[in-house]
Amino acid sequence: MTDDHGSVELAAPNRQAGNRRWWTENTMSYDWKEKSAFERFSLEWYDDIDRRFLHAARLFNGTPNPFVELMDLEHLKGARVLEIGCGMGFHSELLLRAGANVTSVDISPTSVSSTQKRLDLKGLKGDVRQMDAEHLDLPDAEFDLVWSWGVIHHSARTGRVLREINRVMKPDGEVRLMVYNLEGMQAYVTMMRRYMFGFWRGRSLDDQLWRDSDGFTARYYTRDSWRDLLSIFFDNIEIAFYGQDADAVPLPRRLRRPFLKIIPVRTQERLARARGLMLFSIGRKLP
Repeated sequence: MTDDHGSVELAAPNRQAGNRRWWTENTMSYDWKEKSAFERFSLEWYDDIDRRFLHAARLFNGTPNPFVELMDLEHLKGARVLEIGCGMGFHSELLLRAGANVTSVDISPTSVSSTQKRLDLKGLKGDVRQMDAEHLDLPDAEFDLVWSWGVIHHSARTGRVLREINRVMKPDGEVRLMVYNLEGMQAYVTMMRRYMFGFWRGRSLDDQLWRDSDGFTARYYTRDSWRDLLSIFFDNIEIAFYGQDADAVPLPRRLRRPFLKIIPVRTQERLARARGLMLFSIGRKLP
C-alpha cells in the first residue's frame, strides 16, 4: 500500500521515480508560503529567492553568507567540484564565482533548466546535467570536492549515492554534505504530533517524518548513524548541527515571529545549532 507522498513499502526504483516527479513539479525556490512577485526565472526572481534562502540561513554562523565558510570557497580556485542537487543554482553560482570548475547534477529537469538559465543570465559557464546520483555518469577519481546541501537524504538508496561519490572523488578528495537530523527539533515535533498517534495505526517513524518533509521521501539520521554510514567510504569525518529560526523557537510561524523579536540573536543561534534540522558533515576519501 502506498500514498502520493511516499511510503516505506515502495520499492526503491518507484521511490526514485517519485522523487524525480516531485522535484520537477515542486521547485526548490523557497517561496512556498509567499510567492515571489517577480517573473519566474528572471534575474530579479533569482535574486529574490537567494535573499530568502540566505535569510533562512542567518543563524548558521553569524555572517551574511554562511556558505562562504561551509563550502570553503576561499580555497576552491581551480578545483574540480561536483554539486549533487543543484536546485535553482545558487550554490553552483557561488562555486563558479570562487573560480572552481563545476559540474552540477540534479534528478529534476526543471532544476537543470533553472540552473542553466541562472548561469546564462549571469554570464557564468558551468556543466549542468540531469542525472540520478545513485548512478553518476561521470569518470572515476575526477573531483577534488563533492558538495551536496539537503539532497541525498531524499534518495531511495542513500548508501548508493555515497558509494558513487566515493568513486568519482580524487584520492585526496573531500566531501561536504548536509542531511536531515533525527536529533533536531523538527524531528522531535513530528514524533510528538504524529508518531505518538500514528504508531497505533501501523505508521512507522520514517513514514511520519516523510509526511512532514519536503520531497517525495526523506530520511533522517542521528549523528552516530550518519557517521557510521559515512565511515564506510570516508575518513576524518567532522559533523555539526545547523538550524533555522523554527528550530530555535519551535512554534507556528505567526506565533514564532513575536518571540524572535525579543530573543537575542546570539541565543537564537545557540538554540538553532543545538537542535537544528541540518546535519552537516565533512569527510576525506579513505586511502
